[in-house]
Amino acid sequence: MNDKFRNIGIIAHVDHGKTTLVDKLLREGGVYRANQAMEERAMDSMDLEKEKGITIKAKNASVHWGGKTINIVDTPGHADFGGEVERILGMVDGVLLLVDAFDGPQAQTRFVLKKALAQGLKVIVVINKIDREHADPHGVHDKVLELLLELHATEEQFNAPFIYASARDGYALKNLDDPHTGMTPLFETILQHVPAPKADPQSPFQMLISNLDWSDYVGRIAIGKITGGSIRIGDSIVCIHKGGRRERAAVTKVFEFSGLHSAESVVGEAGNIVGVSGFEDLSIGETLCDSEERQPVPFTELDPPTIQMQFAVNDGPLAGKEGKFVTARHIRERLYKEVRTNISLKVEDTEAPNIFLVSARGEMQIAILVEQMRREGYEVLVSRPEVILRFEAGRKLEPFETLWVEVPNECLGDTLQNLAARKAQIANMQHHPHSVGIECVIPTRGLIGLETDLVNLTSGRGVMSHMFKSYEPVCGEIMTRLTGTLVSMETGVATAWALNNIQERGRLFVGPQEEVYEGMIVGENPRAEDMPVNPTKTKHLTNMRSQGEGKGIQLEPPLKMSLERALEYIAADEYVEATPKNLRLRKKILNATQRKRASQSQQTVAEVAL
Repeated sequence: MNDKFRNIGIIAHVDHGKTTLVDKLLREGGVYRANQAMEERAMDSMDLEKEKGITIKAKNASVHWGGKTINIVDTPGHADFGGEVERILGMVDGVLLLVDAFDGPQAQTRFVLKKALAQGLKVIVVINKIDREHADPHGVHDKVLELLLELHATEEQFNAPFIYASARDGYALKNLDDPHTGMTPLFETILQHVPAPKADPQSPFQMLISNLDWSDYVGRIAIGKITGGSIRIGDSIVCIHKGGRRERAAVTKVFEFSGLHSAESVVGEAGNIVGVSGFEDLSIGETLCDSEERQPVPFTELDPPTIQMQFAVNDGPLAGKEGKFVTARHIRERLYKEVRTNISLKVEDTEAPNIFLVSARGEMQIAILVEQMRREGYEVLVSRPEVILRFEAGRKLEPFETLWVEVPNECLGDTLQNLAARKAQIANMQHHPHSVGIECVIPTRGLIGLETDLVNLTSGRGVMSHMFKSYEPVCGEIMTRLTGTLVSMETGVATAWALNNIQERGRLFVGPQEEVYEGMIVGENPRAEDMPVNPTKTKHLTNMRSQGEGKGIQLEPPLKMSLERALEYIAADEYVEATPKNLRLRKKILNATQRKRASQSQQTVAEVAL
């Protein structure tokens, strides 16, 4: 064991103050100089993380306190990024379970905590936001104990120490009536309760790759905990690849974490979390060691992806006008590059050279990838999310998830009606003074679009979280979109005069002077069929005076959807066209005649199958 180090992960639900807590630990650990400008939520380094207020990628930081180095790993709290969490737990020896003093433990907390307890990690419970109005730290304390019992914690894990904190105000307490002395009680508890890493400095070098990074100067960097021995620049080491292939290379750089940044180090010691460069081809879950005879370190397999979507090359009339990377080769390279660092994603080539199949944990995960690609200058078409089906013993199975929903009392009826339409089976209901907690089992198909519905039904007050349960027999058809679409039948520029007539038919998605093309969806039809419209029509000028002359055209503002909403909204025969400047909805087959032929041939095939 190496007593110099402590490795901890942080488990928390979305928006329970995890990244803010890390900021305060970094400040008290002396990471920032007295005169240095501090960045808010410094651990959330991606633009998308700052915008959405969630952590997407697991990140490392380290704090030096009391003569020890505490390596802190910030993990995502959203279930779609669970793959990040599972592999991080292999690097740490204890976890901080962060729980909101008002909300109590949520589903994502349950999901990650279950994984941590199964790996035998020590738990320290931090009840955060005790300064919040209506905070109930004592009630949340009891709820956490109930959760630990429910998840079959060992006696040692069940007797976890509790810390009460306000990360925003920068203090932590062992008891609620203690004086405020900064974060010292939390640091003391970490050093006292989290064991030193089980790593023997005298044994041969060994390390499991838990994360990957990239530097333009040294190439691929493998990040992980050294489980034995030490490593220096220039050492000759072996990488044991997934298939058993051994590859030898010299270490070009060793990095260790200092604050939020990695700094070059002469030696990497046993028990520390370090970065090692020198290998070209690496993937997460592989082992670095000193010789070819060693056995690989066992790696925890991840939960399988449950949802898949098609990524296709943009073949519309406006392709290439807004993005820099538009070809199949560009998109394929970008997707396979993502898979190298994000192991819960899977990418497959299809029979069509311009279409790729991407599988993931949830639509949020794929939506984040599409948004990142847009910002990097890619143009891509994305299909509606579909669940991954399995066939066992002649039966068709689909993924089911446990769903927890909390809604205000007056919204209960509408919410239950919506859940019933999505084939949800209610397992439990708990009535609180102002809200109702619903626990149910729902097919993953039924979750697509549920978040938007819940926001609309509860005026933004509903909270939902879900967790993969199992594969069960398919439960029948789920009606998602009850409306049709208004499809443009011409290519050109939309005119206010044409849109004024079209808005009487339904809700508009485009405004005047926007470019449209044949097959593009320009609005929503209240009826369940697609209606062809001409948004480029202009008013013909004549010598005759008309009675309506001089009347201004009053257009309603067009509905502009976010990427997640657009992916939920589209039907199976439609695409979202994502470019750096615009999000457009369109039919997969743009030509109306060809579209009609394709749907007729599909109907014929379906009738023959019956």
